[in-house]
Amino acid sequence: MTFKTRITELLGIEYPIVQGGMMWVGRAELAAAVSNAGGLGILTALTQPSPDELRREIDRCRSMTDKPFGVNLTILPSVNPPPYAAYRKAIIDGGIKVVETAGHNPQEHVEDFKAHGIKVIHKCTAVRHALSAERMGVDAISIDGFECAGHPGEDDIPGLVLIPAAANKVKIPMLASGGFGDGRGLVAALALGADGINMGTRFCATVEAPIHQRVKQFLVDNDERATNLIFRSLRNTGRVGKNSVSDEVVKILKNPEAKFDNVSHLVKGADGRKALENGDIDAGLIWAGQVQGLINDIPTVADLINRIVGEARDIIQSRLNPVLG
Repeated sequence: MTFKTRITELLGIEYPIVQGGMMWVGRAELAAAVSNAGGLGILTALTQPSPDELRREIDRCRSMTDKPFGVNLTILPSVNPPPYAAYRKAIIDGGIKVVETAGHNPQEHVEDFKAHGIKVIHKCTAVRHALSAERMGVDAISIDGFECAGHPGEDDIPGLVLIPAAANKVKIPMLASGGFGDGRGLVAALALGADGINMGTRFCATVEAPIHQRVKQFLVDNDERATNLIFRSLRNTGRVGKNSVSDEVVKILKNPEAKFDNVSHLVKGADGRKALENGDIDAGLIWAGQVQGLINDIPTVADLINRIVGEARDIIQSRLNPVLG
């Protein structure tokens, strides 16, 4: 049995499994491993400190795989925004054929990418946002349920409802994101109307993920309850792994008078990077989703993808087909 969906055809990949772009994690080692295993690996543009270093990372990834891979460009509101146009040019100049966009108002970037023949997947947390991105001309949607790591939006709609709700209205191919980590999730996503799955946290707990072994073990040891929702009162909700830092952020922001300035010293991106690279679990925020409850080992990326595909085939052939008689 092969897995042929609109996503595999759109992206030119073997299996409908995409690695989400993750800050400090989406580097060449992981992206190349995912692509070599039949999925779509994704570099994270802003992990690289400059557009020129992104160019070098694209070249490095290309030296490690001859399969398709993409780049994530996340657009966030900022007092001092990074040079997005220059990063965009580096992506285009690098010959990238697939881009994952996320964040606010990507229209300028989508238009430029599309003008250069690049396929664009836009990450959304609500059906209305997915429809807006579809009108903007993106090629596919990644719809993030409330279970996801990162920013799940403010509607709190879990994937079991959000995915089919989006599938009812969105006409272009769609990835399901948030809570996916095994073959059961892949089959469920397809049954709910998606064309594939996007995984972030699960790929962090793999041999090739460029993060410290203690962080990988942290994800294995955690269960589905071991996340915190931070920034809720600021209407910028983020789901992160439960540690002393995120516990403190939640505690401070329970005060209705508290502002971002009261927690800014705890949530620095540089501190999160230190946690990932040095293995100090309490050095900063570790972004992780509820799928931690389904992570029990640290396989190679190839073993993980082969396992997911094998489990999915087994479920369809051994469990679902007999039901149909």
